[in-house]
Amino acid sequence: MIINDMYERMGITPETTKKGQEICDLLRERFALIDQTAEYNQLKVLNAFRDCKVSEACLYGTTGYGYNDIGRDTLEDVYAHIFNTEAALVRPQITCGTHALALALMSNLRPGDELLSPVGKPYDTLEEVIGIRESKGSLKEYGISYRQVDLLEDSSFDYEKIKDAINDKTRLVTIQRSKGYQTRKTFSVEEIGKLIAFVKDIKPDVICMVDNCYGEFVETVEPTDVGADMVVGSLIKNPGGGLAPIGGYIAGRKDCIENAAYRLTSPGLGKEVGASLGILKDFYQGLFLAPTVVASALKTSIFAANLFEKAGFKVVPDSNESRHDIIQAITLGNEERVCAFCEGIQATAPVDSFVTPEPWDMPGYDAKVIMAAGAFVSGSSIELSADGPIKPPFAVYFQGGLTWPHGKAGILKAYQTMADRGLL
Repeated sequence: MIINDMYERMGITPETTKKGQEICDLLRERFALIDQTAEYNQLKVLNAFRDCKVSEACLYGTTGYGYNDIGRDTLEDVYAHIFNTEAALVRPQITCGTHALALALMSNLRPGDELLSPVGKPYDTLEEVIGIRESKGSLKEYGISYRQVDLLEDSSFDYEKIKDAINDKTRLVTIQRSKGYQTRKTFSVEEIGKLIAFVKDIKPDVICMVDNCYGEFVETVEPTDVGADMVVGSLIKNPGGGLAPIGGYIAGRKDCIENAAYRLTSPGLGKEVGASLGILKDFYQGLFLAPTVVASALKTSIFAANLFEKAGFKVVPDSNESRHDIIQAITLGNEERVCAFCEGIQATAPVDSFVTPEPWDMPGYDAKVIMAAGAFVSGSSIELSADGPIKPPFAVYFQGGLTWPHGKAGILKAYQTMADRGLL
């Protein structure tokens, strides 16, 4: 077949291509369900655009102070509609997901308050934000304490210890939806809703914030539909649809969003300033495409789980589990396998396919990290990418894929690279 010739040009053997096709044949029903979710979310996004009366004028940006930026303000209304919240802050001045999370935390916590994580250790880059690892400007430096409750062995919530941990100082509870650099499961929106209800039953005035990175549009509901006061994410992940070149969002209660806006800009200015600098079209169009892009990324992750599970590796989620984010963790056992996997992903990238990724001391992490990401937007993890810290259990974290055919090719090449080196 001609398609086999195309795969062979990429160094993927007919034997590997056949394995991939056999798995695809088994996944047709699951892929059909993913398409149904994408259709629902596409209509949700479309209705938000219509309800907020997005116009051609919204696609043009502003400079300077950014006063009366109709496109910026309308986009934030669109996000509020999609996430079913009172308000939203969606800005290119929010540089990344970690920045968005730090902004939400620092603007809604005050000296003497306590931050509680009932889902165990937070993502690596938040350790310095919180002060778990010493850093300039951390919450700890401002007199904000931190407490965490580890998950049970089966990755479920330890409700008894969570109840004991909540006290008079507990002001904000942060819930990380996705696994980060851990091999635990990702929490469903339903599970998050039950946890929020439990927390608020104990202390109704506590702010519940969800790190929604990698989870947007995977399900038909979002954490703010089940009680979250804030959801936070990056535009170079799911909601940017691969087009947003930078940015982050916070959606939630009006008072929480106002606090975040005053922290992002200045007291007295808030949301009124912040020029959009001519990139609003990418924000709008990326958001419009996001449901189908996320569907492609989900298919790619499920395909990867099936292929590598059959090869004998532990995968989280496993090949049959329901999905609540786009990340696929594969425990490979040693540095050589992690590097080979990432080299295979890089070799199928549309940008920098000729580059060999190497582990490096990436800011915010406590071990060297290898990243494969030949992306149109630097660091965009909604595009085909794989990364992981070079430390036990030597797991690689795969995510993204703007199109399903590209995602499939990337996984097959990663598998082939390992096979060629005798690492399977």
